[in-house]
Amino acid sequence: MAELFSPFTLRDITVKNRIAVSPMSQYRAKDGHANGWHAVHLGRFALGGAGLVYAEATAVESDGRRTHGDLGLWQDAQIDGLIPITKFIGDEGAVSGIQLGHAGRKASERRPWHGETPVDDEDVSERNEAPWTAIAPSPIPYAEGWPEPVEMSEADIERVIASFGEAARRAQEAGFKIVEVYAAHGFLIHQFLSPIANRRRDRWGGSGENRRRFAVEVAKSIRANWPEAYPLAFRLSTTDWLEGGIEVEDAVETAKALKTAGVDMIDCSTGGIGGKDRPRRMVIEQGFQVPFAERIRDSADIASMAVGFLWDAKVCEELVKAGKADMIALARELLDDPNWPLHAATKLGAHENHSMWPIESGWWLMKRDRLLSKLGIR
Repeated sequence: MAELFSPFTLRDITVKNRIAVSPMSQYRAKDGHANGWHAVHLGRFALGGAGLVYAEATAVESDGRRTHGDLGLWQDAQIDGLIPITKFIGDEGAVSGIQLGHAGRKASERRPWHGETPVDDEDVSERNEAPWTAIAPSPIPYAEGWPEPVEMSEADIERVIASFGEAARRAQEAGFKIVEVYAAHGFLIHQFLSPIANRRRDRWGGSGENRRRFAVEVAKSIRANWPEAYPLAFRLSTTDWLEGGIEVEDAVETAKALKTAGVDMIDCSTGGIGGKDRPRRMVIEQGFQVPFAERIRDSADIASMAVGFLWDAKVCEELVKAGKADMIALARELLDDPNWPLHAATKLGAHENHSMWPIESGWWLMKRDRLLSKLGIR
């Protein structure tokens, strides 16, 4: 059996293989509510053989959305639209996960195809979508041309921490089995973690311990509202790729603190704190973030997930086999081919005759193969 297709257990939840569908924002929600788009988008990955299917970044507060199209779990009314999705994913043998987040200073942004800039008058006139005020640990704009966010008060901080816990409760009621917290790519928790965005001088800023405090308190809040038997993961930017920002050594200490607070796995990404331009230190190539997943796994003694520019089944197999990560996550590769896990299984010799495919499609594909073989066509 290929290691990529071996089961993996966190707490009481076992994922059938090491392949996760990375959270991919679709910007198709209305007032945070899921709809048929989300059901089909996520359901096809379960049919395609992924072990863990993450729903996209889901806001824990209305003002914590990145865009008007973000999913939300800031109110109980948003639970019902997610229940059929998690049921379908589970019925097809996959585990359903959800990523909870708050955009912080990146809130009130236009959808990527509308410019990935702050919501403006055009959005009001053409889409009836108005801007709202963003909050952040410090009043530092995300990038040039962005508005200055409001510095969070102690009451704001405590409210948002509680909101993560409440959203986790709703996630459980919706049927999700794993929660991942979005603490990467320049969103609110990352803003607290990074000295580039956090200039506070109180207990929420300054030292590494203080800057980690918000993430740790979020983890505790979720654990208080999330079943003990269910795993909790965090996606971290394990380096900012910028002078004066987070380095992997900082991320290791954050991972250790999160583990103590009840976190079970770190999804290891990088970057995103300083605007849209790629930092010079960031060299993108296949598997370029894998070393960070390996470092976190080894140094923090916690399960890790590798993500980013992974598409070759043999490369993914080798990194799991070598113990560089416990799981791998794919995003755009799965948008291009939702059946990537099933095709990977064939390439790695993990199954024969479409045995891993849902029988409703696998039976027909086996019949086609027999016919093609008999005719000598292929």
